[in-house]
Parts: sequence; structure tokens; C-alpha cells
Amino acid sequence: MTDATVRLVDIRETALSVDEVHAAVADPRAGGLALFVGSVRDADHEREVNALAYSAHPTAAERLREVCEQVAAHHDVVAVAAVHRVGDLAIGDLAVVVGVSAVHRGEAFDAARDLIDTLKSTVPIWKHQEFGDGTQEWVGLP
Repeated sequence: MTDATVRLVDIRETALSVDEVHAAVADPRAGGLALFVGSVRDADHEREVNALAYSAHPTAAERLREVCEQVAAHHDVVAVAAVHRVGDLAIGDLAVVVGVSAVHRGEAFDAARDLIDTLKSTVPIWKHQEFGDGTQEWVGLP
């Protein structure tokens, strides 16, 4: 697939929109559209989460675009989109939204899973959590 297949890539401090990602990957050629929405939960490893913030390396947006391009190149997809939030988030806020459309649903599901899994493992975005017991934890640091 070409770069035109990647329709939306962003890292932002403002609230994310599922509708925006859906609109970015919607296409008359696509019979399947898969979205993944990651939200801030109130607990992690059985510990209450009181506060959460995401930080990103200055190259994170470039790396996110590369991941989207790789997914588009490895899967038979129509369109790919990914947005990630940074800054302070509240419980229930959307942290990440990815979307993939393809001619068939199976390829859309496979590509969406590849996209979120690769994003989480390679894009330099880190999560800082503060727990109810006063402890803190960084997640995703190299």
C-alpha cells in the first residue's frame, strides 16, 4: 500500500475522538472496519489508580507514522489511522484510538491488532501512574 493509505497520525494533548478515527478510515471499498480504543482504567495490577499522565519523546509522532506505514505495507488494507493522547488524563479518558479498514473484516482485525501491539511496543510514549497507596510507576520506559 502507499503512504496515502495512512490517513491520520497524531499525538495530542486534547481529548481523542473515536468518530474522527472512524471517519479517517471509512471508505466505500472497505467491507470491514476495526477500531481499538484504549481508555484509562481505575486500577492496574489490583492497585487503585488515582492519576495518570502520558509523555512522549519528540520523535514519537514520526515513529507512530512509521508503524502505521509498516502495518499498511504488511496487510491488505484500505486505510490506517492512529492517535495517542499525552498529558494528564482522568479515569475513563481515551488514551489511544486506532482504526483500520480493509475489504474484508479478517484483515481489518489482524491489521488493527498488529497496529496497536506494535504501537505499544515501539513508539516512545510512556505512562506515569500514581496509585491510591501513594506509590508511583513508570510504564514503557526503555
